[in-house]
Amino acid sequence: MSRDDRKRAIGKVVSVAADRFVVEMHAGTDNFTIVGFDDVHYVARLGSFLMIPVQTEYVVVEVVGLRERDIASTGRSEGELDKAASAKYLDVVPVGMLPQDRSAKFRFGVSVFPSLYTDALYALDAELDRVFETDKPSEPAPGLNGAAPVPEDATRFRAMSIGRSVVFEGYDVKVRIDDFFGGHTAVLGNTGSGKSCTVASVLQSLFDKADEFHARGATFLVFDVNGEYANALMPLAKENGIGVAHVVLDGTAADGKFRLPHWFLEQSEWELLLQASERTQIPVLRTALGLTGLFRENTPKALEIKEHFIATCVIECFRGADGDSPVAKFQRVVSLFQKYPTKDLNTNLLKKYGANYQYGNFRDGNLAPFLDEVRKKLREDVDLPSYKRTPFTFDDLEECLDFAILYEEAHGNRQIRDYCSQMFTRFKSLRDRPEYAFMRYDIKPGEAAPTMEAFLEQLLGLSNNGEHWKKCHQIIIVDMNSVEDEVVELVSSVLARMAFRLLRQAEPRNRFPVHLLLEEAHRYISETPSKFAIDASKIYERIAKEGRKYGLFLLVASQRPSELSKTVLSQCSNFVIHRIQNPDDLSQIRQMTPFISDAVLKRLPSLPKQHALVFGTSVNLPTTFKVREAKPLPKSDDARIGELWFHEEGRAAQIRISVPPARNVDPGGEFD
Repeated sequence: MSRDDRKRAIGKVVSVAADRFVVEMHAGTDNFTIVGFDDVHYVARLGSFLMIPVQTEYVVVEVVGLRERDIASTGRSEGELDKAASAKYLDVVPVGMLPQDRSAKFRFGVSVFPSLYTDALYALDAELDRVFETDKPSEPAPGLNGAAPVPEDATRFRAMSIGRSVVFEGYDVKVRIDDFFGGHTAVLGNTGSGKSCTVASVLQSLFDKADEFHARGATFLVFDVNGEYANALMPLAKENGIGVAHVVLDGTAADGKFRLPHWFLEQSEWELLLQASERTQIPVLRTALGLTGLFRENTPKALEIKEHFIATCVIECFRGADGDSPVAKFQRVVSLFQKYPTKDLNTNLLKKYGANYQYGNFRDGNLAPFLDEVRKKLREDVDLPSYKRTPFTFDDLEECLDFAILYEEAHGNRQIRDYCSQMFTRFKSLRDRPEYAFMRYDIKPGEAAPTMEAFLEQLLGLSNNGEHWKKCHQIIIVDMNSVEDEVVELVSSVLARMAFRLLRQAEPRNRFPVHLLLEEAHRYISETPSKFAIDASKIYERIAKEGRKYGLFLLVASQRPSELSKTVLSQCSNFVIHRIQNPDDLSQIRQMTPFISDAVLKRLPSLPKQHALVFGTSVNLPTTFKVREAKPLPKSDDARIGELWFHEEGRAAQIRISVPPARNVDPGGEFD
């Protein structure tokens, strides 16, 4: 053992077992405090680490208990203790091995156990950095394609400070960048424990890097359901290339608000949104969605299929359901020809055969010749058109739903209209409900429809200069504070699916990492099936399982881990846990993190505000720390009751009353 090691010895190992050692501290040690050659060390804090030299390595041990025993009690009454003469003991558990060679790395598990009376040493900051593998927080940054970086002294983060240790005085707790952001992360804790401040602090630490290079390639898509992150993250927008975009979703179609054109929805999302039944309604809906694109195509093949559908429906209209009047049948045919005219099938064909619009018949019995000419457009084995997500209006979809039902009726399914009545009712509700105005996109004449490419550019903070895409925003905040959970679930599900599909198809793969920050995730990623049509848990569970290989990661913040999807939580590689007191939530964390000891988890109910326990792949050992203070803070501060209640007479109330738009009420009497 070196001379410096002897100078920092605090005691001797007096008991050795496979899972626990006992260290007796040197006589005269007062209050478990050691004045070392470099600083004052508080070695008897639960969770602190000691070094026990064995051959050319140190056994790293964690302090899990402390006690003292009186060794000179003769002559004193019962219960009296001589503090100066008592022996002090530390109960420690081995966690790993740290080679004395500074170039070697820490490893878990103990291969060589210490002998009795081996010295126990307090840990130096440099050793802690090696244990946590954060001894080099920054590293020189390489240039592009092997060239020298500009400037030449540019650096990039290897590890990042997230707060100060509560065990080791003045020691910064750091997480390894690649491991923390290269996997899914969960930030959990009771309301008011500091989750939002932790998330804001981590992002501020990342983007507040003082020197080149900055994190210009990062993409954080923030689903802000409480409207609190703009205050903390907007100031990060700087001249060094860091941009922050803030869009507000309030359900309206007002200028400057978040819009989601309805044709961006996939077929499966329409099926969920309209709760279409699998056996009868889904086939009709799929046909209708396919027709929305068919009737806007002008290719010869599309024209042939279009005329086949029109001819089939015209013939069915004249056959009509029982009880239909001739005028009603005739008006439906007129509507089809006016809405979807072709060169051969249009209102001129009606005039040719002497159609009488008033009475719904043809002159001189011309109905049969008319139908014969229409039948010429029928084709055998016509493939149903597929949904291509090209622009269409809600009125188009309503017409196409009716068109699809007519087509089914023409093929003998005479009860299909009754079977689809509930889906029609839900569609009309979606068309009329004010909270869904943000997705009803009516294209005005001469107006260019929004494209998927432009939407994805904004979603991922990109801009196209004609040659390639560049990052213009590193943080994109979607503020959903003004909408209900039903809309939150729909929007978050669709945006996550769009990002996932884009990254899955990207070449080269996994070169554009995207992080989805899910605030209050228990509201839309629940273990139990959602009561709403769109179940967002499904897409997030798939992202949790498959997203890493494509560069799509989740940063999940929640106060109820027991209500979160177990699939999502089990795939998280890193955890930042604030105070949690609910037994169900504590049990859930135990089940999801079997490698964490009960001694560590027992700390969670007593953690003070702004303190957290971090563990996972980005830190070698579980560590309790005080979170770096977020400046500015998110809008999640506690109400100052004393200040707001006790004041002079006549002070104006700090609130404004505005009447929200009317909302539907569910059958149980609660608001949606």
